Amino acid sequence: MRQSVLILCLLAGAAATAQDNVTYQKPPAVLEELLLAKPTPSVSVGKGGEWMILTERNSYEGVEELAQPELRIAGLRLNPRNFGPSRQSYGAGLTLKNIRTKEVHAISGMPAVPRISGLTWSVDGKRAAFLQNENDRIDLYVIDIAAHSARKVNSAPLVATMSAAYAWVGNDRLLYKTVPAGAGALPARPVAPNGPVVQESKGKAAASRTYQDLIKNPYDEALFAYMTTSQLVISDLQAEKKIGAPAIYGGMSVSPDDQYVLLRRIEKPFSYLVPSYAFPFTTMVWDMEGREVKVLDKTPSGEGAPIGFDDVMDVPRGYAWKEDEPHAITYVKALDGGLGRQKAEYRDAVYMVDVLNRAAPRELFRTRRRFQGVTWGPTKELALVYEGMFADRKERISTYNSVTGQLDSLFERSSNDAYGDIGTPFTVKNQYGEDVLFVQKNGELLLYAQGASPEGDMPFVQSYNLKTRKGSILWRCQAPFYETVVKALDPEKLIMLTSRESLTDVPNYYIRDLRKRSAIGTPITDFTNPYKAMEGVTKQKISYKRADGVGLTGNLYLPKGYDAKKDGPLPVFIWAYPREYKSAADAAQVRGSRYTFTRVGYGGPLFWVTQGYAILDNAEMPIVGEGNKEPNDNFIPQLYLNAHAAIQELAKMGVGDSNRVAVGGHSYGAFMTANLLAHTNLFKAGIARSGAYNRTLTPFGFQAEERTYWQAPEVYYNMSPFSFSDKIKTPLLLIHGEMDNNPGTFPIQSERLYNAVKGHGGTVRFVQLPFESHGYAAKENLLHMLWEQTEWLNKYVRDAKK
Repeated sequence: MRQSVLILCLLAGAAATAQDNVTYQKPPAVLEELLLAKPTPSVSVGKGGEWMILTERNSYEGVEELAQPELRIAGLRLNPRNFGPSRQSYGAGLTLKNIRTKEVHAISGMPAVPRISGLTWSVDGKRAAFLQNENDRIDLYVIDIAAHSARKVNSAPLVATMSAAYAWVGNDRLLYKTVPAGAGALPARPVAPNGPVVQESKGKAAASRTYQDLIKNPYDEALFAYMTTSQLVISDLQAEKKIGAPAIYGGMSVSPDDQYVLLRRIEKPFSYLVPSYAFPFTTMVWDMEGREVKVLDKTPSGEGAPIGFDDVMDVPRGYAWKEDEPHAITYVKALDGGLGRQKAEYRDAVYMVDVLNRAAPRELFRTRRRFQGVTWGPTKELALVYEGMFADRKERISTYNSVTGQLDSLFERSSNDAYGDIGTPFTVKNQYGEDVLFVQKNGELLLYAQGASPEGDMPFVQSYNLKTRKGSILWRCQAPFYETVVKALDPEKLIMLTSRESLTDVPNYYIRDLRKRSAIGTPITDFTNPYKAMEGVTKQKISYKRADGVGLTGNLYLPKGYDAKKDGPLPVFIWAYPREYKSAADAAQVRGSRYTFTRVGYGGPLFWVTQGYAILDNAEMPIVGEGNKEPNDNFIPQLYLNAHAAIQELAKMGVGDSNRVAVGGHSYGAFMTANLLAHTNLFKAGIARSGAYNRTLTPFGFQAEERTYWQAPEVYYNMSPFSFSDKIKTPLLLIHGEMDNNPGTFPIQSERLYNAVKGHGGTVRFVQLPFESHGYAAKENLLHMLWEQTEWLNKYVRDAKK
């Protein structure tokens, strides 16, 4: 008898700790409706602004799509059946629309079941190309805009596993990568290995981030080579011609004069420590017959490259065509040994070399911060050069004169200073069809900016005088609308294609003459609201301050028909993502618009406003470290200040019950959530998705933390909620994709935190979504995730005892 009782007790204990046998569940119907609402089409506009292509978008694929065979090698996730990437979204159909006449045209010759990616226009806007992703191959189609027809141009399947699969050569030729003849079947996995996998270090420092999906053995090497080797083919849209020999071609770009192609060829040995983009490679130039014109450089493996945010390898980098020359190439070389913390008057030098000239490369200019890019101008007298450093968060724009070699500082600001952004210059096509600076007849630039301000983002277009360094605003979007410039149809006449929306108006496209002060342009599209269940929900951007005076904002959503005086305070769900700043003033700036249309995506918290919750989305969680202080030196106390201020503000407004508050976030937001539950008693529950919780597992830096674990062990320990898992008593829901590929957020992070909290008697639930990566994609998983979150919120927040 005593033995029977003991067995029953043991069985009962096992049942109490056993894993739940859960099948896919669905959330309330309104949440399912919001999740599966068909999004409005995406839009792409050709040269001259006469035609636009509307791409129909599906909502979500089924989980069986994610369950298809997948290769995870060299930092890539590949579809072994069609030589393409796995886990990508596709367009479900294309439609042509004439912007001037508003006529809509079907496109004949389209694939029977469109699965479209990689849509690009020819320079003249008379054609467009796209990839069709079949189950067992990828094909290249070209659309004849005037004929409203499409047709396939390739014979052999394309290889789309390494960067761009194709490129336009002028307006009537295409260069693309195909599966080599005789490639055969996928290499078979050996029954047994030939020996152990051995790696060795011989005393040279080789710090490495925590990358996912790396090559692990010789079989992975064979798979990588098989899936990425391609044959280059050039087509005049009628006939094809192979050029060069098969190899692993990374990037490829065509020269401005369409006579040459710049290639990056991946070389062996393949690394087991870094992804494919850091494998050794040769940079070279071919002509369009496949003849080698010039070998520019042989770049070694990225193993052992310095890992500071301002560090680069001490080798030539960034080879690219110079857009204002027919076939000249620019590249960059560090002048500080590639080490950002090393003192140096100049950080980088930019060089130019003509591919047909045997002369030595010519130095163009030097930058005092890391070179970040250049926009060439319509003449040799003007280009804009961009440079910046992470360490001091400073960015600079300079003008460059190719004739005199003069580089003059034009504008400088903190990269955190959204208010100070003067904008991005408009460009036009030059004689080579390349984008160069548009300069107005008065010699001024035309700039577009998001227009961050204390009133929120109010995009504007300004004319900018290069001599006085002052701008004159020509147009600014006006409340209660949020309007952005999508494309300059005629920059000289200030004719723009814009996207306009409001709190209640779904985004639609308009043609606007910025010279006219009319309230609205000519409508081009008439998309309707896909989120009917959100009609009547109110939204406002609220502003408040934390205890130390730093200003904060958040987007507050309240249920349809809610009246604070009549209905009283609501349960609250706060969703956030921390960001680091070097200035409290920059951290306090208002970000985002007060007037954007409410879009509902699986990644956010808006679903639960339909369930009677007050939602504070994008609640600002700034972490400030001024002067010599790093933001993370005071991470936990600042998290508390941010969260406490948000809760108190909602309570003060009478809309939030401060005793019934949940907090949640994804990735670094999940990390934030676990820390708030470990170090505060502000919340009734937390939801943490795909986070990292033990920073010793990311020892060579994370997020904006540049120091390694060995340089700042106390920071790594104190910022790890895993270190304080015994303090997590607030109910915590952990969700993680089974195949998370994000560096640092390996699924083991959630597994270990769950075991630690459980081991100390905390209330915790761990949901691992089958086949999902860092972002989630499968309909069944997403619906189940919404069900899990709804059950958790209702049980521990809405229905919680005060």
